[in-house]
Amino acid sequence: MYKDAIMDELRQIELDVVEGERRLAELEALLIESKRLNEDTTKVQADLEVMRRNQLDREQHRQGLLWLLHP
Repeated sequence: MYKDAIMDELRQIELDVVEGERRLAELEALLIESKRLNEDTTKVQADLEVMRRNQLDREQHRQGLLWLLHP
């Protein structure tokens, strides 16, 4: 039972990690395009930094779940 709950959470966090990577790639592309057009990139850079921290949190959570499954 305990393992099933961890596996369910791991499946969800894996989906979240993949989605986070996709969104990060989109935002990084937007930043590059904004720089190319000499636009103000302050907000995009701030959003990207927040997203990177969130992605790191998701990846660390995933590692913790994997550790619980394979101590």
